[in-house]
Amino acid sequence: WRGRLDLSREKSSGDLLGRSCGIVTVTVYIPSPLRSYTGRKSEVEVEGSTVGDVLRALDHRFPGLRFRIVTEQDTIREHIRIFVNEDQARDLSAALRPDDEIHIICALSGG
Repeated sequence: WRGRLDLSREKSSGDLLGRSCGIVTVTVYIPSPLRSYTGRKSEVEVEGSTVGDVLRALDHRFPGLRFRIVTEQDTIREHIRIFVNEDQARDLSAALRPDDEIHIICALSGG
């Protein structure tokens, strides 16, 4: 070994659940109330390995968007639901696979 890295070694394709451990490109569907941040775009492609990574990348491209989705304590806001494909993401650490779709849903409120 002697201080050399084995660059020929294959990278892991995922964890035990089949999720990717690397950065992937996903499509994020933006709800109408947040489209003012994305220049009226209803869907955006972003790279990341977790939901949190994707939201940070979105915020880098569209400043202020992440704050509308995530609290200062890095939790998903009470009135927001995030789905990775058909499964609700309960926190920002949800891992992503290539070609996943993320749907951000805003709850309606009023009286």
